[in-house]
Amino acid sequence: MLWWGCTMHSLTRIHENAALEVHRLSSSRPGKATSETHNNTAAGSALLLLDSRTLDRECLSQCLVLHGMGMQVLAYGSIDEWRKDKELHPPIAAILLNIGGRKAVDTSNAAEISDLVREFDPTPVVLLSDWDELPQILRALECGVRGYIPSSIGFDVCVQAVNLARAGGIFVPASSVLTTRMEMVAGGEVPRPMAGMFTQRQEEVIHALRRGKANKIIAYELNLRESTVKVHIRNIMKKLKATNRTEVAYKLSDMFVVEGGAGDKPGLPQPRSC
Repeated sequence: MLWWGCTMHSLTRIHENAALEVHRLSSSRPGKATSETHNNTAAGSALLLLDSRTLDRECLSQCLVLHGMGMQVLAYGSIDEWRKDKELHPPIAAILLNIGGRKAVDTSNAAEISDLVREFDPTPVVLLSDWDELPQILRALECGVRGYIPSSIGFDVCVQAVNLARAGGIFVPASSVLTTRMEMVAGGEVPRPMAGMFTQRQEEVIHALRRGKANKIIAYELNLRESTVKVHIRNIMKKLKATNRTEVAYKLSDMFVVEGGAGDKPGLPQPRSC
């Protein structure tokens, strides 16, 4: 767990930092705590931390505050517990869901994540997990999370990942992507980092989009109808949360291996309807 190593350090800082106070809600229901800083800039928003494990949840919530989360942290064991008290707290600016050792690729866990994302949209949901394998990350992104934080990283990065999601970005640990890529190259496989998110045909369309090719050309080269190409592009844009073809090209410019050298660099496609 990324927070165990900082427990004693966190307790020491609580006494050393006079500007910080950690408050607990007095309630008979277990697993409910509030951590907050005297930071006027964060007075109108809160981070909702969901973790069914009481000790982990309380430690994590305090450490997030100590490492400059900059807003109130509401720690609950489940979303149902939070709903009972939602009127007592400020609006939720982001959600940090800690699934611990559970896997995002498991059907029940993926359904839970997807339901949470849909319910709180457009509020960003960031996932915290003990797993750092690429298939887990890709499945979580498919579910709509705006960040995937493995428990092997530090608190400062965790805080920045949540802030990035709040600003509209998506956090993915580069180390996991690069490790998988190197393993595949060493094994003689063609890297397909987004294979868990896209079909083989969609990857082929993406390669063409990165070269700035028009729908008619893509359809001709892939032996598809132009209407089918448009459907593929709409699905790709939806999965990437992209608004146009150019954004698709650049969001994935470093994720796909394209043969052919300089001529295969991402192009600048003219605006077209999809």
